[in-house]
Amino acid sequence: MTETLEPGVGTESQSQLSLGTAAARNLSTTTKSVPQMQGITSRWLLRVLPWVQVNGGVYRVNRRLSYTVGDGRIEFVATGAEVRVIPAELGELSILRGFEDMAVLTALAGRFTQREFSAGETIVAAGQAADQVVLIAHGKVSKVGAGKYGDETVLGTLADGDYFGDRNLVETEGAWEFTAKAATSTTVLTLSRAAFQEVSTSSEALREQLVMFQANAALGTDEHGEASIEMSAGHTGEPDLPGTFVDYDSAPREYELSVAQTVLRVHSRVADLYNEPMNQTEQQLRLTIEALRERQEHEMVNSRDFGLLHNADFSQRIPTRSGPPTPDDMDELLSKVWKDPSVFLAHPKTIVAFATACTRAGIYPDTAEFNGHQVPAWRGIPLLPCNKIPVTEQATSSIILMRTGQEGQGVIGLQPTAIPDEYKPGLSVRFMGISEKAIISYLVSAYFSAAVLVPDALAILEDVELGRTD
Repeated sequence: MTETLEPGVGTESQSQLSLGTAAARNLSTTTKSVPQMQGITSRWLLRVLPWVQVNGGVYRVNRRLSYTVGDGRIEFVATGAEVRVIPAELGELSILRGFEDMAVLTALAGRFTQREFSAGETIVAAGQAADQVVLIAHGKVSKVGAGKYGDETVLGTLADGDYFGDRNLVETEGAWEFTAKAATSTTVLTLSRAAFQEVSTSSEALREQLVMFQANAALGTDEHGEASIEMSAGHTGEPDLPGTFVDYDSAPREYELSVAQTVLRVHSRVADLYNEPMNQTEQQLRLTIEALRERQEHEMVNSRDFGLLHNADFSQRIPTRSGPPTPDDMDELLSKVWKDPSVFLAHPKTIVAFATACTRAGIYPDTAEFNGHQVPAWRGIPLLPCNKIPVTEQATSSIILMRTGQEGQGVIGLQPTAIPDEYKPGLSVRFMGISEKAIISYLVSAYFSAAVLVPDALAILEDVELGRTD
C-alpha cells in the first residue's frame, strides 16, 4: 500500500518537495465578488408601478365631485371591560360629517349603550324596526340576507371600527334589510333614535346639521357617490332632454414628493489607493443606493401620508372571514378591484399562509409569467412578495390588490422630471466637499411618492392571520 503525504505533513525527515499553496497565494490574483448585501430584495412595488414625471414637486389628483361621506372607521377607548366611543370620532358618521360641536358630540357619546354578543348571536334581525345605529368596537360581524331561492347569503363582513344604521337616526320609518350576526365574540355600542332626538331637540346646531345632511342626500348621485350626469336613452319622439354638467371636487388631493436621503462618506486615501480592480467609491455608492431604494419602497407601503396601506379608501378595506387568507377572501378582494386588476402584494409569510389554506381546501393556485419570472398567481393575477408589508406581533398582516397606470385610473408612482446632479431617475448624487480630515462627502437623495387616482384602484385585505394551524 502506497500513501502520499502532503508537503509538511509527516515525520521531520520528510522534506518538502514543492511550493505550498499558502505561500503560492501570495503571488496569485484572487477572483473577487462585488460587495454583497443581504438587505437587497426584489422590490416588486417599485418595478410594477408606472412612474409619472412631476413638475414642481406636487401632483394633483382631480376627481368628480362626490357626496359620499362618513366612510371612515370609529375609534374607541377601553377601561377594563368598559368601552366608550371617542366623541370626535362620531364625525365619521355620514349624518355628522363636518359637525364640530364637541359639547353635542360628547352628549351623544355618553348615550351609547354597550352590548356583548357571543359567536352566532343575532345583533339585529331583518324585518325588525331599524331605529338605532350600531358601532362595532371589537369582533367580526356578518351581514346576512335572503338569497334568491330563500336561503341565506353573506352580504359582507364588518370588523373593529365599522358601523351600520347611522341613517336610522334621522329616518322615522324603516326596517332592517339584513340580519347582523356575531361571527366572533363581539362588543358593540348602540344609540337609539329616541336618545339621538333628545340631544337634537336641545341643540340648534345639530338640527341645522341634519337639515344640511338631508339636503345633500337629495342631490342626485350615481352608484359611486359622485354627482350624477343626467341623460336620457331609449326615448322616441321629441321629449325634453335633461340638461347636465360634470361637477368637480373643489378641494382635490395633492401629493407632494417625499424624499429619502443620506450622506455617503469615503476617505480620500481609500478612493485614491484602493480602486483596483474595483472602484471603491462606485461600490460604496451602489450599496447606499440599494439601501435607499429599500427605504423608498418601505415608505411607499407604510407612510401615513401617501403609503398604500394608509391611503386605501375605508370602503376598500375588508377583513378575512375566518382569519387565515382563504381563496374566498382573495375572491372578495378581487371584487373590490374588479376593473382590470394588476397585481397582489403580500409578505412572503402571507403567501405561504395562503398556499397552506389552498392546500387545506384542496385547491392548487396557478403560476403566471411576470416580467420574465414565474410567480404565484390567483385567478391569473400575479401574487408578488413584498417584505415591506408589516407582520404584527400577533402574526397578522395585509394583502394589497391594485390596478396600476394613469390610463386605467389606477395607482401610480411619482418622481421629479429632472433634478441637479441626477444619477438615476428621481435620484441624485451631489458632491458636498472634502473635510479637513480628507473625508469626501456625497449627498444621496431619492424623491418619490405614490398616488391613488380613484378609490377602487386599491383594496386591502386586513388582519390576515399567519399562524393558524387548524
